[in-house]
Amino acid sequence: MRAQTPTHAPTAGRAALSSAALAVTPLVGAILVFSVFVNVLMLTGPIFMLQVYDRVLGSQSEATLVALFALVAFLYAMMGIIDYARGRVLARAGARFQTGLDQHVFQALLHTGAAQGGAAGARGLQDLEAIQRFSRSPALLAMFDIPWTPVFLAAIFVFHPFLGWLAIAGGGGLILAAIRNQVLTRARLRNAHAIGAEADTWAAQVESGSETVRALGMGDAVFARWKRLRDTSLADGLSAADRAGIFSAFSKASRLLFNLPCWRSGPIWCCRGN
Repeated sequence: MRAQTPTHAPTAGRAALSSAALAVTPLVGAILVFSVFVNVLMLTGPIFMLQVYDRVLGSQSEATLVALFALVAFLYAMMGIIDYARGRVLARAGARFQTGLDQHVFQALLHTGAAQGGAAGARGLQDLEAIQRFSRSPALLAMFDIPWTPVFLAAIFVFHPFLGWLAIAGGGGLILAAIRNQVLTRARLRNAHAIGAEADTWAAQVESGSETVRALGMGDAVFARWKRLRDTSLADGLSAADRAGIFSAFSKASRLLFNLPCWRSGPIWCCRGN
């Protein structure tokens, strides 16, 4: 069979990409439907607390509390099952997308192997596999939940404007903290990875010339240089981890503060005048 000319390669690539995207469209639609139910069920906790403060504390009815708790447990179980199914469907969407492009990318590897030594084709296979791995990560699931943020904010404003502005301020503060954490740790992590890679390269060179190193008695000097690189990489990595730990602790404490039951039920002091 006649090989495909480079002129037609971009057109064939776009056609293969469109075909792979079309194949996963039904799965993406199912994920969107699952996301609707998951995000609606996220309101279970706040509604439960409102019912406890409104019905249980006023009536002192243990039967009402037990019934509400049983209903909440059932709804949370359903949310967990749907969220699990959503993750499985998303992982299979990524696998189907990879399968749809495997042949085209492998053919590209064959066509470019002679001209570029196979590097471009190998990178294409690695990129395709990276996309498939990303489809299994929780980060992609979070992207399906982000559009529901305005809905939740609107629901909070319905309870009380103070709670709505508190939620906006808290969310904005966490976003700014995450951005600052990324800025502060990115350079140190990049430096740690670069120095670590340099140390690995140096170790590989020493291994290839180990006989010469031993013959010249340079073992201690070689080890000292390698150890210096390793220590520098380790120090930068620990510094970045410490900074990330500060953000993680701050973020966790802030989320617990904003999730207090008293906020869900509405601050009494701001509702007395209404």
